[in-house]
Amino acid sequence: MEASYKNCQSCGMPLTRDEQGGGTEKNGAKSKVYCSHCYEKGEFILPELTVDQMKDRVKQKLVAFGFPRFLTGFFTRNIPKLRRWRKDN
Repeated sequence: MEASYKNCQSCGMPLTRDEQGGGTEKNGAKSKVYCSHCYEKGEFILPELTVDQMKDRVKQKLVAFGFPRFLTGFFTRNIPKLRRWRKDN
């Protein structure tokens, strides 16, 4: 059985904030690992994205939501530790 996470293991967004309730697996079930912005039908929406590009995307979203730019590094610092980006996954 797949482990459940509190945050998307691709972008770090709290899964409780996902308006779709999570991404979807190939069979249509909700993912307990990835959000709907990152994962759909069992695949990453942007499979070629690098970890640095993901950090930049998340920083831009945070600024768009009104977060001060200087805080965005704090919120994105753990993205490389998430399951999608770890070398041992």
